[in-house]
Amino acid sequence: MPKYMIERDLEGAGDIAASELALIARKSCDVLRDLGPEIQWVESFVTPNKIYCVYISPNETLIRKHAEMGEFPVSKVSEVKTMIDPTTSEAA
Repeated sequence: MPKYMIERDLEGAGDIAASELALIARKSCDVLRDLGPEIQWVESFVTPNKIYCVYISPNETLIRKHAEMGEFPVSKVSEVKTMIDPTTSEAA
């Protein structure tokens, strides 16, 4: 199933308190439960003014539906085509 990187512009994201991040995560999980097992949240990275989220989903439409239902901002959705890491150098 395709993997997606969602870029969310959110001024001051890096200053969001842990308790508020927990509430946001809970809301996301509630929406995911409502949408069913086809869409999965893998992980998110919080930077000073953005949140980058990795999801597994059959399509971008379901990613955007999740954002709409949860009232989460979406600046950009990109399908991940491949992943590399330091061990990729060992394949050559």
